[in-house]
Amino acid sequence: MAALDHVVINTLKSMDAAADLFAALGFTLTPRGHHSLGSINHLMMTPGAYLELVGVPESGLQRQEVLDSPFGLNGLVFRTPDADATFDALTARGLTVLPPVAFSRPVEIAGRAEEARFRTVRFPPDAFPGGRVYFCQHLTPELVWREEWLSHPNGFIGIDRFVVQSPEAEALAIRFAAAVGTIARSEPCGWRVPLDDAEIQVVAGPDARFLTTHLRFADLDELEARAHGSRDAIWQRHGTRAGTLLLPGLQLTLTCRSSR
Repeated sequence: MAALDHVVINTLKSMDAAADLFAALGFTLTPRGHHSLGSINHLMMTPGAYLELVGVPESGLQRQEVLDSPFGLNGLVFRTPDADATFDALTARGLTVLPPVAFSRPVEIAGRAEEARFRTVRFPPDAFPGGRVYFCQHLTPELVWREEWLSHPNGFIGIDRFVVQSPEAEALAIRFAAAVGTIARSEPCGWRVPLDDAEIQVVAGPDARFLTTHLRFADLDELEARAHGSRDAIWQRHGTRAGTLLLPGLQLTLTCRSSR
């Protein structure tokens, strides 16, 4: 069974505004990264799966895959220790996947120039309508999971669910299950696909899109206060342990819950 690696929010050419907003909401962002493929990013790390803001630079090489994919909630990424083995396993299951791609981005650690390196195995866009789905192998995880990036003023500590809408919910849930090596289970609210440390929920709807991801916080008080102080965020509280964060400028809905 696969584990969740990260969730991607596509900012296209609005990275500065998106990064400023997430920082104002109390997330710790890693320094801006510049991928060799022509994209830029900031990460919001946890000990497990993390949030990624991705976009393209104003000039120079621009990653076409990012330009062609949906704005807002955009990518669902699973972890793999071996991109080649994952490619072979998915192909053997009868799934269409693209050959592994290698890329990198420079990072500076304690004044030293380093290179974070990755290999990914991606599904073609029509395999999972609504966004990008792929596996990521971290060749240099020590340059991504750093102690100085794991603490967030708003108490962000994890990601435990990703919700997808589809007019063919059952078929999509079965395809997700085949991809991650598990079994899709029918539930009153849709279909549940368990992951090693999280879950995918597939619900019926008129179009195919990524609806929301569930973020876990130590508590919601700081996030709520910061959201109320922002002109670019809308906060809706649902009892003592849950809330919804709406970011209209990014066409983004984040479901938030407290761990206590």
